[in-house]
Amino acid sequence: MSASLDVLGIGNAIVDTLSRAEDDLLVAAGLVKGSMALVDEASADRLYELMGPTTVISGGSAANTMAGVASLGALAGFVGKVKADAAGREFIHDIRQAGVIFDTPPALDGAATARCLIFVTPDGQRTMNTFLGACQALGPSDIDEAAVAGAKILYMEGYLWDPPGAKEAFLRAAKVSRANGRKVALTLSDSFCVGRYRAEFLSLIRDGVIDILFANESELHALYETADFDTAIAALRAEKGLLGVVTRSEKGCVVASAESLIAAPAFPVAEVVDTTGAGDLFAAGFLTGYARGLPHEKSAALGALAAAEIISHVGARPLKNLQQLARDNGLLA
Repeated sequence: MSASLDVLGIGNAIVDTLSRAEDDLLVAAGLVKGSMALVDEASADRLYELMGPTTVISGGSAANTMAGVASLGALAGFVGKVKADAAGREFIHDIRQAGVIFDTPPALDGAATARCLIFVTPDGQRTMNTFLGACQALGPSDIDEAAVAGAKILYMEGYLWDPPGAKEAFLRAAKVSRANGRKVALTLSDSFCVGRYRAEFLSLIRDGVIDILFANESELHALYETADFDTAIAALRAEKGLLGVVTRSEKGCVVASAESLIAAPAFPVAEVVDTTGAGDLFAAGFLTGYARGLPHEKSAALGALAAAEIISHVGARPLKNLQQLARDNGLLA
């Protein structure tokens, strides 16, 4: 069966609200810098009142990644749930304008479209507070099995493990993907997310559900419960049949498997403005390269380039055409 998509992402459909903030504000609000916390609607409203001037941009981890894949010239689709409200319509408009196929029907009732309140400190770190809202209505019935079967890579975010229906959708999609000989990729999303579901994530890996795992250093340490990077990498390489891709901020990344260990540098950036979406866009670059059969080193370089573009401005969606940027840097023909 020929592939109709390079990558199909499944994740939370979220509208981001970003604001500059000093560290003192985070302390006063009881927020853990650099983390992602789930909040209810009342808490979201309270945090919004603490924000200064805001920038509103469609987001969601896997959605950001699919926007990056499309910007790199690959064929991307996305599955996620919004409500038929103003924010939901904005999300639908934005992801389709990014060139991503998005056909998930919006919810007509229930909770509002999800939103994430992001405080960006002067060092570019982001502290996220997410009201999942309509995302929790995503379920197995939203999975188009033909679309999953036709995607070279199925990419899913660890955040899906929070809403029970989304978890069921995740497992159904993974089963269809593997039955059709495709690859399944998972991003761990956040170290706090790993803390909640470590055993289940390890089961996904060891039961052969996952082919490609994306993580940053803190997520990898949380997964293997060690503060030593070399020990964590050794444990990752011991997982049978798994390709691990670990980002290390300015240190670049490591691509690890039982057969090889590759270290690749970060792409230089003049100024780090906002790290929101850095991991999402790195995954976009790597997945695009992988889908095209490029060597891991070149896929990692594409990821580093996409991440560098995203951290140079506010927001987690590309402002430049990544395909042209990659061509200008000799990474794509």
